[in-house]
Amino acid sequence: MPGSLLQRISLTHALLAMTLLAVTHGAAAGSRIIATGGASPIEGGGGGGLSPWAVITGYASTEEFAVTGFATRVDVRDFTLSSRGAAIGWNDRLEISYTRQALDVDPLDATLKQDIFGVKARLYGHLLYSAWPQISVGVQHKRNRTFALPEALGARDDSGIDVYVSASRLWFAALFDRNVFANVTARRTRANETGLLGFGAPGESHSMVVESSVGVFINNHWVVGYEYRQKPDHLASVEENDWQDVFIGYFPNKHLSIVAARVALDEIAGLPDQDGWYLSLQAGF
Repeated sequence: MPGSLLQRISLTHALLAMTLLAVTHGAAAGSRIIATGGASPIEGGGGGGLSPWAVITGYASTEEFAVTGFATRVDVRDFTLSSRGAAIGWNDRLEISYTRQALDVDPLDATLKQDIFGVKARLYGHLLYSAWPQISVGVQHKRNRTFALPEALGARDDSGIDVYVSASRLWFAALFDRNVFANVTARRTRANETGLLGFGAPGESHSMVVESSVGVFINNHWVVGYEYRQKPDHLASVEENDWQDVFIGYFPNKHLSIVAARVALDEIAGLPDQDGWYLSLQAGF
């Protein structure tokens, strides 16, 4: 992984304090099995790198709650995306999250920003123990804070709401005695490039897109996998392409997770070949 990526990651003091406090004082993290809370996607909450999953963030089970914070950096050829946020999981049933995103557009020396407020609820099933997948429904309210460039490209609005349904399942000893995880998410959205280029366009309404993830656990602490995120294509001025990545995740304990990935984002805002690296750190109680 390029050294410049590691050098450019700046974690918030709060996130570092959470990690240090959790490790040194052994704060309770909840009674669910390790890695069942997932990591933090770029839009916050519980999930993979590119997409939310049906899991509720953290390890809180019945009558428990969990708090997680995360910082993520994505470096591709012409863009750098930074995401930071926090989430609360309660009773393995409800999740509330907040995320601040900043996208540096290197050729224009400009930065696009947005805030994302999320709510997710588990409706049915259990990741590990039920015959059917765990199913959750989520809502993300997104507000673009730098709308001049998206508006110039043809975006209609500076805010929008994504609604999604996710199904997640883990199978024990399913592949060469290794545990296998899979998730499928269906999303209704008007967001252009997840909202960083605004929402909608003249003559364009909501789109239905599908996102998927699959992972194989090497052991209880390491997982490798693949993600694919279908994208809408509302703006006439620029093309929007699907995203994908190959990732490796490390869960040393219930307080910390680290995910690294090779991402292929294709064309963004008319700039092609946006491939690069992803790195995310999540800490929690």
